Amino acid sequence: MFKLSYRNYLLLLLVIVGITTNFERFIFSLVLEPIKQELLLSDSQLGLMTGVAFFAFYAIAGIPIARWADRGNRGTITAIAVGLCGIMVSLCGTVSGFFQLLLVRAGVAVGEAGIMPAGQSLISDYFDRHERPRAMAIYISFYTISMIIGYLVGGQLVDAYGWRSTFIIIGVPAIAVAILAKFTIKEPRDVIGTDHLSPAPPLIATISSLWSQKSFRQILIIFCLGYFFNAGVSQWLPTFLIRSHDMTIASVGSWLALVFGVFGTAGIYLGGHIATRYAANNEKIQMRMLAFSSLGYGLANAIAYTVPSKTWCLIFLAIGALLIMLNNGPIFAAIQSLVPERTRSLAVAVTFLFGNLIGFGLGPFVLGMVSDMLNVTYGQDSLRYALLLFCPGALWIAYHYWKVSSTIEQDIHTTEQLA
Repeated sequence: MFKLSYRNYLLLLLVIVGITTNFERFIFSLVLEPIKQELLLSDSQLGLMTGVAFFAFYAIAGIPIARWADRGNRGTITAIAVGLCGIMVSLCGTVSGFFQLLLVRAGVAVGEAGIMPAGQSLISDYFDRHERPRAMAIYISFYTISMIIGYLVGGQLVDAYGWRSTFIIIGVPAIAVAILAKFTIKEPRDVIGTDHLSPAPPLIATISSLWSQKSFRQILIIFCLGYFFNAGVSQWLPTFLIRSHDMTIASVGSWLALVFGVFGTAGIYLGGHIATRYAANNEKIQMRMLAFSSLGYGLANAIAYTVPSKTWCLIFLAIGALLIMLNNGPIFAAIQSLVPERTRSLAVAVTFLFGNLIGFGLGPFVLGMVSDMLNVTYGQDSLRYALLLFCPGALWIAYHYWKVSSTIEQDIHTTEQLA
């Protein structure tokens, strides 16, 4: 149907798109401390900016953009999103106060909101159900590769040029990637013709249909909890290492590039490979694997936050990164298999709407508030204990992975029967 060589090129291009629009997040997390000092901000304000403010715009903008992606040209959407993101990232280096930075970060969020729904929908058109866990794992690897670039290159750039010049510089490559996306992404709907496709259902009907599905409801809960307890707190890890282990920004960047970039990328690929090779078309087994990996992640992080040694802390953070990243390929592939073709982008956007608003939105903010409250008792180590308090959430997440495993195969079968 589609040439293998082109679909591999598309997958590579979408990974590059993801890297271009995401690595700045990790540079931003590296410079929270100097931004705090220069702009005279509190931990709560930093948490608000990296959490609620950013991901509220990300999540809300994602719905209309995903709706467009389910109907329109996903190459054009991707190009516009990448270009907007690059411009706004560069503007981050020109702000003079909290509210200006808040507004520019909101613009970055709107740009990023167009990337994942369109990208995952395209991959699902080019890769069948049994191939999707591996394909999605390769695609989602942009996140951990972004960590490598953001932490490693970003740390060096910040040390050499300062955080303002760094943001101005790193926004530029997105323009070239936007042009490449516009002119080389082939929209499959243009190839097979829209006459063969059923029209995208109304928005309210689509959301109602998604909510009525037991498996999708459980996945929404998983994303909300996962982003709150796991991904949201990642914004604070560089600050934790700087405060509690006396590491420099450049040193933190180099180590986190190894810990999360290398081990996280390995985990993403391993999870997709295991699911495709040993549990293809068996999402029940896949979800149960993810339940155990979530438990392991929570335990590894709890140890990492409590050990006094910097070396052992980084070792257990690496173990945790590998385990939690196992989940990405199978869970995103499952979402695409659970819904019809003309609602795939919206399904991703709805997932991110809830996950980002509740998880990423509140996670950094709540953790910042907890750190501020514990500061009276624990001083410089308040962030260490705030992070530790979030670790038991892994048990809650594992429970919902196990629960979704009992319904997911039947729900996928029902969707395939209706196609």
